[in-house]
Amino acid sequence: MDWLIAAVIGFLLGSVPFGLILTRAAGLGDVRKIGSGSIGATNVLRTGNKGLAAATVLLDAGKAVAAVLLARHFLPGSEAVAAVAAVAGHCFTPWLGFKGGKGFASAAGVLAVLAFPAFFVCAMIWTASIALSRISSLSSLVSVTAAPLVAWGMGFGAALAPLIAIAAIVIVQHRANIGRLLRGQEPRIGAAPGA
Repeated sequence: MDWLIAAVIGFLLGSVPFGLILTRAAGLGDVRKIGSGSIGATNVLRTGNKGLAAATVLLDAGKAVAAVLLARHFLPGSEAVAAVAAVAGHCFTPWLGFKGGKGFASAAGVLAVLAFPAFFVCAMIWTASIALSRISSLSSLVSVTAAPLVAWGMGFGAALAPLIAIAAIVIVQHRANIGRLLRGQEPRIGAAPGA
């Protein structure tokens, strides 16, 4: 029963569409109508408001952190379920017709709670990938795919299964990006629209 409660709490917390809420509150309209149509921070950045994009990252990561910490405190042993559910809630929010973000910031929040040292290693992997490629989606995919291996290699075996599940969700959410990457059409950070 604990795992079911953790799943519901995680999913509901994850489902809060902070990117959409923040852009609407700032008078920037519906973020789903620009760029990728996602509610995540990379798309919020396309509004030109870096502060809102940073706030979106923090809130999207924070809601996943909250889900895992609540499960850890009130439903010990169900943290993995809450973690996966929070990322799923972000990606498939019921408030937006089961569409949402791509899950990277929420995945990072989960990693920070489940395997904090691995979070720092993956942050370095993400930073190196961004510096080399200037492609946000590629950097997200590289680091989220590395996360289970890094966590396992650093002795966080209990985090392996949820991090694999989360990586699968994030990869599925990036399927259009993967197609553009394979065609060499994925935009680089700072490039003009359509470039």
